[in-house]
Amino acid sequence: MPLQRRRQGIAYKLFLSFGSVLEPYFPYLAAHLRRAEVAMLPREFIARCVMITVFSFFGVFAWCALLLYRAGNGHFLLYSMLAAAFISLFLFFQQVAYPKLLIAKRAKLIERSLLAALQNMLVQLNSGVPLFQIMVNLSHAGYGEVSKEFGKAVRDIGTGKEQAEVLEDLAVNNPSLFFRRAIWQIVNGIKSGADLTSVIKESIHALSEEQIIQIQKYGSTLNPLAMFYMLVAVIIPSLGITFLIIFLAFLGLPELLMKGVFWVFYAGILFFQIMFLGIIKSRRPNLMAGD
Repeated sequence: MPLQRRRQGIAYKLFLSFGSVLEPYFPYLAAHLRRAEVAMLPREFIARCVMITVFSFFGVFAWCALLLYRAGNGHFLLYSMLAAAFISLFLFFQQVAYPKLLIAKRAKLIERSLLAALQNMLVQLNSGVPLFQIMVNLSHAGYGEVSKEFGKAVRDIGTGKEQAEVLEDLAVNNPSLFFRRAIWQIVNGIKSGADLTSVIKESIHALSEEQIIQIQKYGSTLNPLAMFYMLVAVIIPSLGITFLIIFLAFLGLPELLMKGVFWVFYAGILFFQIMFLGIIKSRRPNLMAGD
């Protein structure tokens, strides 16, 4: 056990040194990790990516070399090395870009509830509720990621930090641009002593306009997508099945093979349907509430 731990420590330090060397080439990785809520230092994250890359390289190389060797390819080592290098580099950059995917997912979840949370905040401000108590209420109001963000602010303020400083940190580490804008306006209002009610009203007005713009863009993209769906999922399958029946009738294929062709055709249409639903969902505006 001590020898195994020592070997693991040496391997970890080796990969960590690679992470330290590559860290300057990813200057925004630290901010991405904070906004994605990944509790790792940049060099540790890069070290993990390098480790996965190295293991995947040797794994793909061994698998491809074995297949090509059995196939009788004389250049199996060269082709295997090229395939392993391509796949492992692809995995490396995919791992490095993974925090950006988490950021986009968090930003979408935050922006879906942001407008409703700001409207709730405005109602409480008009009722004379203090800002800190409003944040406490919003942290328990069921606004998803927005409630979690205000919960962080409440915990930090409870430790003795200044309210404006906590909100600034909250804005800096948040992945949503609209959330950062709203919080920065609140911070500026606190520091300048302005009326927070008018500040929140301006934020709500700006978000409402942005929501209308996103919905209009979404509607404009649905028309060509609907035409494309009708073409690929309705017209082409109908005509394709007709021509396929006639073509297979002339070939005189066995019944089992003909059924297999139709099942493959059906699977292709089903795959396109699922892919099309994913495209529609991904184009949905972030500021629209709901799932």
